[in-house]
Amino acid sequence: MSGPRNDLRALAVLVAGACIIGFSPILVRLAETGPAAAGFWRLAFAAPILWLMAARSADGAGRPSPLTALAALFFALDLGFWHYGIKYTSVANATVLSNGAPITVVAFAWIFLRQRPGGLFLAALAGAIAGAVVMALAKSGGAPVNQPLGDALSLSTALWYGLYVLATAQARKTESTGRVMLWATLLGAPLMALAALLLGEDFTPATWAGWAACVGLGVMHATGQGAVAWSLGRLPTATASVVMLIQPVVAAGLGWVLFGEHITPLQGLGAVVLLAGVVLAQWAGRKESLS
Repeated sequence: MSGPRNDLRALAVLVAGACIIGFSPILVRLAETGPAAAGFWRLAFAAPILWLMAARSADGAGRPSPLTALAALFFALDLGFWHYGIKYTSVANATVLSNGAPITVVAFAWIFLRQRPGGLFLAALAGAIAGAVVMALAKSGGAPVNQPLGDALSLSTALWYGLYVLATAQARKTESTGRVMLWATLLGAPLMALAALLLGEDFTPATWAGWAACVGLGVMHATGQGAVAWSLGRLPTATASVVMLIQPVVAAGLGWVLFGEHITPLQGLGAVVLLAGVVLAQWAGRKESLS
């Protein structure tokens, strides 16, 4: 049953999931493997948790649907491009640029699903994206390996993650969170392993700390992406995609603390504008749904 209380609960779960996912680029940096290999271990360690979730759901694990298979493909592309972006640019830039996904979501929902957003929502989206762009363009104290390449890879991730969100949102209309997440993970893992092998990456961590980071990626994936998938079945897709823009703020703060990628005053201003846009988009989305 839908209602204000359930919407607020779904929003709280979505915010928590987005914050958890904000740890992802930190763990990728610490994984001691190649970028695609880190994606494989992320999915491999998440699979047992997601299997338990799916087994306890009403529809069970079942078989993958075409939509979950499509979600797996898009998520594998998302992980591959994003993890390489994290390797070459700063944590803040990789996370900020990859979170242009709301543009993809809103455009596809508008064109193909006939979900036309209101003017206030579009203004809020523009504000949030502007804040993210300011965060990305402002110089930080990090030392990226190849910032132009890393930024380009991270930016392309916005398309893949946006398509993943759309596929997951559609799948959630008929399937449980556990089933969607399980099959997107099981089908995506071999794709990440194949990419890692073809690119000649270091496949396994060299130390226990690296293994701990890989396990952390798996737990983060199951809980963070699981929370996002659950929320996508209860909130408007476009609104939910904007709320997930809080990830760059979390990742930027962690990058500052752990890697010395200092947040400049301009980046701080961008974060404030971004968060204000997220809040306004959520308010506008609820107002439009009630009108």
